Amino acid sequence: MDVVFFGAYDPDYPRNAVLRRGLELNGVEVSECRVRPGPKFWLRYPLLISRWRRRREAPPSGLKFVLVPEFAQKDVPLARLVGRLTARRVVFDPLASRYETKILDWKRKPEGSFSARWNKAIDRWALRRADLILSDTRAHKDYYGLEFGLDPEKIAVVPVGFDDRIFRRSPANASARKSGPPGPFTVLFFGSFLPLHGVDAVIEAARKVRGMDKGVRFKFIGSGQTFDHIRALASDYGLDNVAFDGWLSQTELAARVAEAADVCLGIFGRTEKAGRVVPHKIYQAMALGKAVITSRTPAVEEFFSHGKNIFLCDEEYAGRLAEAVLELKEDPGLRETLARAGQDLVWEKYRPEAVGSELKRILENASGRNG
Repeated sequence: MDVVFFGAYDPDYPRNAVLRRGLELNGVEVSECRVRPGPKFWLRYPLLISRWRRRREAPPSGLKFVLVPEFAQKDVPLARLVGRLTARRVVFDPLASRYETKILDWKRKPEGSFSARWNKAIDRWALRRADLILSDTRAHKDYYGLEFGLDPEKIAVVPVGFDDRIFRRSPANASARKSGPPGPFTVLFFGSFLPLHGVDAVIEAARKVRGMDKGVRFKFIGSGQTFDHIRALASDYGLDNVAFDGWLSQTELAARVAEAADVCLGIFGRTEKAGRVVPHKIYQAMALGKAVITSRTPAVEEFFSHGKNIFLCDEEYAGRLAEAVLELKEDPGLRETLARAGQDLVWEKYRPEAVGSELKRILENASGRNG
């Protein structure tokens, strides 16, 4: 089997790293035809065509695919052309639709605006021109099918997983830190502060916890769309139990989480998209042996079970999150049980080799089904 990653994408983005490494670990020949994200599609198309022509095409035997990674909807038409000329099937891994992200989640324009219709049209154009669509959750698969009129048989679920070269399993990565002097119980959020993350609920929870237990500290790593608002909110509340760090590399992040966190947080947003995703951070924190608290959503419950390998919060998130933090602080046995069960689960099912095996199986079945 031969798969070419194609388009304007970041090769270090966790989703790409997991899929590529997973396929390689399962004996798939993987290469790329890539340009950096950013330039308009009419500028990058000539570059992609030039780079495709310079690459050495694989022999005609075996299954052959061109895979367009996340957020590259506008590169699917060119991938389709390349695929038809070289007898390759086109696989598209959108991760999220443009309409879902920009209109429903970020709310940059009203739902009935020209921008909303335009972004939905781009999604539809891309999704309908792929031979196979990858989805990170069944909830997302259902959304793509209903919103864009797609045949469910054309969509396959491949969870995002985690990169085991960075988020490594180690006896030292325990839910309760065992080295160094005693310190505050640390609840850690890391991410890009998107609306779906619902970081305002975390700040509200920190405010509630401060009034009940002075020994809990909330740490935030990252930046993004809602960061300034969140930091201002913490300042307005005078929260001395909250600290903010900037962006870290993936390697630095893994080390910081392993060293500093007693509990890690997922997402608490109320947007439609928040109910359809399981973000990288959940798999990554679990891989490091950390207990995870996140909102109860249909997507999360596809993969994890409350009280067994994760702690799920029902609405109202801020109050329930505060209760969950204090419960896990006071019950180290439960915290350790969740951490170990979560770690065992993701290392069994969601490390790159396991994810790649599932993707390879899907590609083989899709080829057989489509002739």
